[in-house]
Amino acid sequence: MASSSSSLLIVHSCSFLLVVFSYAAKTAPFPFLKVTKDAITLQYITQVSQRTPLVPVNLTIDLGGEFVWVNYQRDYTSSTYRPAICGSPQCKLLNTTSCQTLCLSEPSLGCSNNTCTTFPSNTISHSGTGGLIHGDVFGTYSTDGKKVLPVVTVPSFYFVCGNDLINNGLANGVTGMAGLGRTGMSLPAQLSSYFRFDNKFTLCLSSSTTLSGVIFFGNGPYSFLTYTPLIVNPVSESWFTGDASPKYFIGVKSINVNKKRVNGFNEGLLSINGNGLGGTSISTADPYTVLESSIYNALVDAFVTAMPKKVQRVPNVAPFGACFSSKDIDNTPLGPDVPVIDLVLQSRNMWRIFGANSMVLVNKDVLCLGFVEARNDITTTISIVIGGHQMEDNLLQFDLSTSRLGFSSSLLGRSTTCANLNLTV
Repeated sequence: MASSSSSLLIVHSCSFLLVVFSYAAKTAPFPFLKVTKDAITLQYITQVSQRTPLVPVNLTIDLGGEFVWVNYQRDYTSSTYRPAICGSPQCKLLNTTSCQTLCLSEPSLGCSNNTCTTFPSNTISHSGTGGLIHGDVFGTYSTDGKKVLPVVTVPSFYFVCGNDLINNGLANGVTGMAGLGRTGMSLPAQLSSYFRFDNKFTLCLSSSTTLSGVIFFGNGPYSFLTYTPLIVNPVSESWFTGDASPKYFIGVKSINVNKKRVNGFNEGLLSINGNGLGGTSISTADPYTVLESSIYNALVDAFVTAMPKKVQRVPNVAPFGACFSSKDIDNTPLGPDVPVIDLVLQSRNMWRIFGANSMVLVNKDVLCLGFVEARNDITTTISIVIGGHQMEDNLLQFDLSTSRLGFSSSLLGRSTTCANLNLTV
């Protein structure tokens, strides 16, 4: 993605592609991102273009992130780099009134006078720092619904300056994070504002570390999606009091295993209380779904009880708490033949989790239930955090214009995957 003359090839592996791209012509050019899964860290990585002249920048996807942050200490050079002046609309998007006059350590960037600041964070390593808000040229691939077009650019896309401190823990070659959260300065919010389409994006994460998934920005009338409301958590984890959380929450009302309700925990934990605690969020920063301890233990007990008796339980492999002999489990088009887990939603619809999304093959002989218990050394603020593994090969549309989530459950049931939407250079 090093220049605006870059081009892509769409792999037309099934007719499902026609459904995905059929709507795009109405809003061309239509931006999208290719997303790859890093085999070592399990982070979801994308590449964008930034600066003048344009250079490729690798970013870790942060679904609940407030904005894009980029490490300016990693050879950041650009002739179109401009500060966001205090009191400007860009600063107000993040409710920040903090201002600084600062000479950055990267000599080519010079000094920034009266520039608004905020607090970029690394949601992988749980580290944070202060950073200035700046604008620069930003580019993504695009399509007109029939073919892939050259890079489209936003002349003044606003991001936050990170540094080497918060870059620790990111995948090799990554120099920042692409925040897709519910703020006015997130990646989808800025793209929808500039290109003038509804604030929507559609995420399709590939389970493969060699074949890519994709994020589409803008409208998309997917006739096969099921919908549930997106819930606003009025209490944010940010530094600014009074802000709502940038994370995406949905209303999980109960959990079923093989159509039987999971008991043994306080179902009040599934709701967000007055302090912003509890509820269910969706996160790409967590590779597996994280559950509050009592919910986790109840789910494990129910899953083990529902597992066919012929399946031998084997010693656990960290971080998982229920592992089984893979030799005793048959394969199906929807993954390992294990009990089905249903998240029963506020809308009375169910997010159904089949074996491909519930189980993890840790070695050729062992399959483990791919859910993890919330760590005891930090305060558990969210009861259920749906992680990346449970989202893979599921099509998820985050629609901020109507405040709802569209979800497909596993695309394997439609004889396709997110890799079949693969957009490759």
